[in-house]
Amino acid sequence: MVGAVLRAYASGALFGESFGSSEPWVLALHGWARRGSDFAPVLAARSVASGGSGSGMDTGSDGRDPAVDAIALDLPGFGATPPPPRAWGSAEYAERVGAVLAGMAPRVVLVGHSFGGRVAVHLATQHPERVAGVVLTGVPLFRPSGPRPRPDRAYRLVRGFARSGLVGDERLERSRERHGSADYRAASGVVRDVLVTVLGESYEAVLGEISCPVSLVWGEEDHEVPVEVARHAAVAIQHAEVVVLPGIGHMTPIDAPRAIRDALLRLRP
Repeated sequence: MVGAVLRAYASGALFGESFGSSEPWVLALHGWARRGSDFAPVLAARSVASGGSGSGMDTGSDGRDPAVDAIALDLPGFGATPPPPRAWGSAEYAERVGAVLAGMAPRVVLVGHSFGGRVAVHLATQHPERVAGVVLTGVPLFRPSGPRPRPDRAYRLVRGFARSGLVGDERLERSRERHGSADYRAASGVVRDVLVTVLGESYEAVLGEISCPVSLVWGEEDHEVPVEVARHAAVAIQHAEVVVLPGIGHMTPIDAPRAIRDALLRLRP
């Protein structure tokens, strides 16, 4: 994919890729440990299969769908953007990202994948006058039903000893390093603290405050964030649709870019 340019935003506090040649009306927010370039298959100019684009955009004389006028950010701590100064939650991420809206169209559509969707729901409530719609995909807004897997027994023992003051923070952290999730082990410093913070957040109340239309575009084979999470979220949102993509897993911006693009165009102000 070509046509994306890395730029600085919010007085140099954020970096991201710019798509299209006109005033951007889409703001794309990536998943955990990813970067804005995940959305290049969605936003960049693309070849059109015979029989028409089906995209709702005018196809160019070269037989391609034009790029969507958009910004795809690298969120703080990922890609080109430095980490936050402390362990922000998703609402604080949204406050920082909100500064980018000043250089965009009067009404924008947000698209958030996974962690970026957590940020997007807060951004939609912080700036309701600026957000015309939201596309959420693979966003862990609720824990799936059923019993949660228990931490490793060895870690539970060390955690219990730490709570009793029998072992120190250093020993507890070594145990977390050994038995924590892949995301936890891969993160470090303040980004690891951000992960712990956002995993403890609840989103039901903020979902109920979103006043614009929301499209929940989900992979049927998403085993990280199952479709039931999208259906649960749709109940909490005032105006929501659920689009289920057969045969698609968690990485929808890469594996189902046309479905994400179509959802954006349906919400275009």
